[in-house]
Formats: sequence, structure tokens, C-alpha cells
Amino acid sequence: MAKKGMIEQNNRRMKLVAKYAAKRAALKAITKNADAPMEERFQAQLQLAELPRNGSKVRIRNRCEVTGRPRAYYRKLKMSRIALRELGNNGQIPGIVKSSW
Repeated sequence: MAKKGMIEQNNRRMKLVAKYAAKRAALKAITKNADAPMEERFQAQLQLAELPRNGSKVRIRNRCEVTGRPRAYYRKLKMSRIALRELGNNGQIPGIVKSSW
């Protein structure tokens, strides 16, 4: 079972990403606009750097919703391979049958 602190930290990051998504996208659009003046692009880059680091989408870690485990994560099922195997063995996931694991 994963530490509760890491799960909570990841949840806080998700909230920050949602909060700053629009502002971050607008600033990135300005920095990538080749027609904008160099000073305006540089100013947008500075404002982008002032945003919180945890507000960036790449800081979010995919975690198992059952155990909180960050490794061996299946995106479609939103769980780790270990939780999937355990729930599959118990017959709690429809369509998954133990064959030879």
C-alpha cells in the first residue's frame, strides 16, 4: 500500500494543474507565437516561470486507484498490475479470468 502522503501530494498537484491550466496555456501560446514582439514573448516566459512548478501537468503521477502504487499502471483500468491480478483472482472484475498466472 502506498504512503497516504504521496497520494495526497498527487491530488494537490491535480488541483493546481486544473487551477493554472488556462493561464499556462495562454502564456505558452504567447511564447510560441513568432509574430509577437521579442519583449512580449520574454515577459510571458518570465510569467510562466513564476507559476508554481506543481501546476504543470507533467508533475502528475499516474497512481493505482486501489492501492496508490505508481508503477505498472494500466491507464484503461486506472490500477496497477498487482491490484488487477488480485481483483481478477477474486472474480471482482468482469471479463477477467485466471488462465495461467
